[in-house]
Formats: sequence, C-alpha cells, structure tokens
Amino acid sequence: MSGFNRSRRSILRAATGLLAAPALLPARRANAMEPVDVELVLAADVSRSMDPQEQELQFSGYAKAFRDPRLAEGIAGGAIGAIAVSFFTWSDWDTQNLVVPWMRIDGPAAANRFADALDAAPRQAFLYTSISGAIDYAGKLFGQGYEGTRQVVDISGDGINNSGRSLKVARAEALERGIVLNGLAVLDHTPLPPQFAALQPALDDYYHNEVIGGPGSFLMVAEGFKAFEGAIRRKIIREIALNAPGPRIERAFA
Repeated sequence: MSGFNRSRRSILRAATGLLAAPALLPARRANAMEPVDVELVLAADVSRSMDPQEQELQFSGYAKAFRDPRLAEGIAGGAIGAIAVSFFTWSDWDTQNLVVPWMRIDGPAAANRFADALDAAPRQAFLYTSISGAIDYAGKLFGQGYEGTRQVVDISGDGINNSGRSLKVARAEALERGIVLNGLAVLDHTPLPPQFAALQPALDDYYHNEVIGGPGSFLMVAEGFKAFEGAIRRKIIREIALNAPGPRIERAFA
C-alpha cells in the first residue's frame, strides 16, 4: 500500500509540473530580445543655438525621411527586414528627453507611425551643448527589447561640446562597447563675431575628429539647415544598410 501511495505522489508531482510549465513560458518569451538588423538611436540637438525654425526643420526632416519609400525599401533589404529606432533630444549634460521610445520598423506603415510620432513630439529649447551627455544617454537605451546586429547612434547638432564630462572619454567608452557613432553636422553659415570665430573649430572637422567612430562610421554634413532634410534621409538609408557604400564624409546641399 505504501508503494502505491509513493507512486501516486510521483504521478501527482509530475502532473503538477506539466501544468505549471506553460505558465513559465510567457515569462521566458517576455524576456527574450527581438532580433532586428540594427538598433538605431536618433539624437537631435535642441540647444539654444537652434532657433524655433531650425528646430522644426530638424523634426520635419526626420519625419519626412521615414515617410520616404526608399527608406522602407532599404529596411526590407536587410537580413531580417526590420530595424528598431528611438528618438531623443539633447542639450545640457543633464537634459535628454526620449520623445519617441523604441519602435520596430518593418515596412511603410510602421515607418509612417514613427513619422507621426515625431510630428506630435513637443518642441523645446534649452541652453548648452553636451555631446558627451548625449552619447552617455544613448548608450543606456540599447538592449531594451531588441537585439540588433549593430548598435548605432546618430548625433545631429550645430555646435561643439561645451557642457558635461569629457567628450573624448564618453566617446571612447561607447566605442569600447561596440557602439557605432555617426554624426550629422549642420553648418550655420552666419558669420561669428571675430573674437569667437578664432576659438571655434570648423564643425565638420570637429565632428569628424572628435565625435564619430566605430566600424563603418561616417559624417553627413548639411550645408545649412535647408539641406537638413536631404541630409538626414540619405544618412538614415546608409545607416540601415550593412556596409553601405559611401565616403566617410558626405555633404548635402539645399
């Protein structure tokens, strides 16, 4: 009789285990990372050097780029056929705002939803320019639900680092993690006062030498804010393509 009871308890334990196992599966699926071709973080400068019109040109330029059919075609050409994108604005060392959280883009409909989210995002302006703060913040965004074959940060701005910690250190730490840093330097051709012009390095040289880095990294230079839309469209198409051909420095004109 005791042997029968032991067998009965064994059967009950096995049945209980079978019933409990399915409950564990959703948790494992929830923690799994979704594969994508690239995790792309878009970081837009909203420091005081960006007036309201220039800031709007930035936002509309990104939105129009995602509505461009060529971008959806480029995404479809990837091994997985999907990318993950997030968008934040940055200024001072402690001022970064995630205005569009991670979204999976796998075709025109999803790309249009991302563009709609950019159109609806708030426009705010702050003071200083902390590229190092933007790099640090961007690095913390990766690994949130998606796993790309590449992790890319796209930093657009019109000034040099003047707030926060050392850009050299922030850049080195990001590159050590395998993050690719690309840049979009917006050249404002309004002449600076002579006392400042002598102290300010050429922005395209600065972004090339101090900001971008990593395998296949490149710099897009927008020759004025009116060239921004074409520059960002070309830049994102290059970023979603693996080993896309193109010069390390590319220029866009209005």
